[in-house]
Amino acid sequence: MINNIINNCKKVTTSHFENKPFNNNQSRVTSSTKNEMNITASVFINNDESILHQDYERWLEKLAPEKPYSQYQHNGYEDNADAHLKRTIMGRESVVAITQGKLDFGTWEQIFYFEFDGKRDKRVLVKIIGE
Repeated sequence: MINNIINNCKKVTTSHFENKPFNNNQSRVTSSTKNEMNITASVFINNDESILHQDYERWLEKLAPEKPYSQYQHNGYEDNADAHLKRTIMGRESVVAITQGKLDFGTWEQIFYFEFDGKRDKRVLVKIIGE
């Protein structure tokens, strides 16, 4: 449902990466990747505007509506086929370059974690890649 999705879109950029050193004496860090670690969630980069997030929700709900549950062969034990499809559309991971030890974003770019199901605890993997 649209209201369920908006409550599960969380910004991860500032709360998880600010003031964290991304370089050490042993290697030069060049990029990082953020992966959501569940099949019904997505990590993506875009603008931090709640209206834009609502547009995503409406668009995704048109492409893969939650109900009726019977429209999906996957649904049975769990009625979350729409969440799997939404995750496929939004993608699994985001890659961000690191310049001089800081995430290299455009002016308005932020990283978001978007949960489409909400039935289990989730986690995000951040992997720092260097030479």
